[in-house]
Amino acid sequence: MFETEKAARVFKILSVETRVRMIELLKQRSMCVNALANRLNITPAAVSQHLRVLRDVDLVIPDKQGYFVHYRVNEKTLAKWSQIAKQILDKTR
Repeated sequence: MFETEKAARVFKILSVETRVRMIELLKQRSMCVNALANRLNITPAAVSQHLRVLRDVDLVIPDKQGYFVHYRVNEKTLAKWSQIAKQILDKTR
């Protein structure tokens, strides 16, 4: 049975353009808060708030490198979310 609540949560998190842009950047390489802020042209505080949401659902993984924390996409979670989206959007189901 498909979990509609989980699907709704996935789409709710991805409904924010900045988060989608962050995910696209982090799929390419890991980045710290300041690098993300510069690329997205938003404040580091705003980046941190979005990262908190993405960390809470295990979509990004923090990796401490010296004095900085770099973030990367959790490939396993991304694959699960892709499957959820396919189930919702597949017209043959």
